[in-house]
Amino acid sequence: MFVELVCLKFAVVVERDEDGYHVASVPELPSCHTQTKTLDELTERIKEAIEAYLEAEGHRPREGVELVGFQFVEVSIDRRFACSWKSVVSKWLL
Repeated sequence: MFVELVCLKFAVVVERDEDGYHVASVPELPSCHTQTKTLDELTERIKEAIEAYLEAEGHRPREGVELVGFQFVEVSIDRRFACSWKSVVSKWLL
């Protein structure tokens, strides 16, 4: 029996959380994410997460989603209204 393999390419968003973990998510695949302490581990782990997602969802990624790019947007906020963001805002304002 001959099995034809198809290579799929996905955009992966990588962030570092407040505890120092690297978090990877795939915008095209809802709820497909993983985290690791090191970037070296992250690539392998997100590949495993993508493969598991595609297997569970029948190899059908969400259509119509395309990563176009990243844009950093700066906004000004009143410190008095930043209670829930206090630690994040203080880092930005330093």
